[in-house]
Amino acid sequence: MAVQQRRNSKTRKAKRRTHYKLVKPALTRCPNCGEYKLAHKMCSCGEYNGKQIVEK
Repeated sequence: MAVQQRRNSKTRKAKRRTHYKLVKPALTRCPNCGEYKLAHKMCSCGEYNGKQIVEK
């Protein structure tokens, strides 16, 4: 098992952790009902890409 030889500085630790930022999901409005939905997903009203997929 590897043993640390020198202490890492706060800056070096922060640089290593910058690659894992949380991002907000891309929300769009449904043109049919106006409800927010995730991009490239079917809306709760059953419409996707201007076509009715599921009957409600």
